[in-house]
Amino acid sequence: MMISSFHPPERTLMGPGPSDVSPRVLAALARPTIGHLDPEFIRMMDEIKQLLQYAFNTQNELTMPVSAPGSAGMEACFVNLVEPGDKVIVCQNGVFGGRMAENVRRFGGEVILVEDEWGQPVDLNKVESAFKANNGVKALAFVHAETSTGVRSDAAALAKLARDNGALTIMDAVTSLGGIEVDLDGWGIDAVYSGTQKCLSAPPGISPVSFSERAVAQVRDRQSTVPSWFLDKNLVMGYWGEGTKRAYHHTAPVNALYALHESLLMLKQEGLEQAWARHDHYHQALKAGLEAMGLSLLVDEAYRLPQLNTVTIPDGVDEARVRSRLLSQYSLEIGAGLGALAGKVWRIGLMGHGCNSRNVLLCLGALESALIAEGVKLESGAATAAAAAVMA
Repeated sequence: MMISSFHPPERTLMGPGPSDVSPRVLAALARPTIGHLDPEFIRMMDEIKQLLQYAFNTQNELTMPVSAPGSAGMEACFVNLVEPGDKVIVCQNGVFGGRMAENVRRFGGEVILVEDEWGQPVDLNKVESAFKANNGVKALAFVHAETSTGVRSDAAALAKLARDNGALTIMDAVTSLGGIEVDLDGWGIDAVYSGTQKCLSAPPGISPVSFSERAVAQVRDRQSTVPSWFLDKNLVMGYWGEGTKRAYHHTAPVNALYALHESLLMLKQEGLEQAWARHDHYHQALKAGLEAMGLSLLVDEAYRLPQLNTVTIPDGVDEARVRSRLLSQYSLEIGAGLGALAGKVWRIGLMGHGCNSRNVLLCLGALESALIAEGVKLESGAATAAAAAVMA
């Protein structure tokens, strides 16, 4: 078979991630590669750190991008903070809380699982009861924005519960960073990880993380060696620390970090609160259009994510055929349900650069056409008209 250069199709990405990448960020990827210890690259590393501190709302010294996807950021938090025998309360209300629990088990910790129904936020009363029933809990782990369900949990209240009980907090902010409020210092979060491919709208493959001084002290005072050499924060800080002299740890993904720098700069130029407001504005427009088609959102409005809309599939509709039609006819990607929600919902992302009026109208028009083809009785054009009215 003759193999030639790969030229991907142009897609509009409105699934749970990755999201559409801005031309500015794509152009940054194509800039000349320089050495990962080059003085100019080190200068840029310092700027990335400052921009991540801005995005996370933190002054944490240990704030940096892990040279691997969000799953590695998750592992970086757990492998550094969890030792054999440590008790960790893990909140699971979707797929990614389950992955947190698996990390705790693999590093020898004891999982105290707090489970909630998929589509519901973490129940604070259950977490409080778990602390009362278990002495010496090391950490509380929870997902701020559960990508599998579109639910936002109350990070500030969860962090306060942890502090009141002398425990650290480990937070998944993969889908929340850049899309809704994240305030590490204001909430008192000790360790957090995110991803570049959601509301930051950079290519997948990098995971921003941040550790509080309290968390750093726990890492330094460990009784056992961090079992991952690559993710050991004691070692990585020699490369991502302050000053021009850096200790070689690994070859950083130079061009991918150019892209992250550009995406974070775009976030700073827009402003955090403006970015959060934009995500909410276009979510309201999409919601109006979906409701005009008779569709409903799974998650209650009080804790619904604007950047990840979980839509209940109408009875009798072949959800996979609808997604396939959107992809083949409109080059539009939306996501399927995961786990307990597989076959029951679509997940429509409005993330970062892809959170705009064009994508809202494209998605609604394409979905309306696909549903009509499935035999659903709809008023043609009502969805886009409802969305346009909100955007006006």
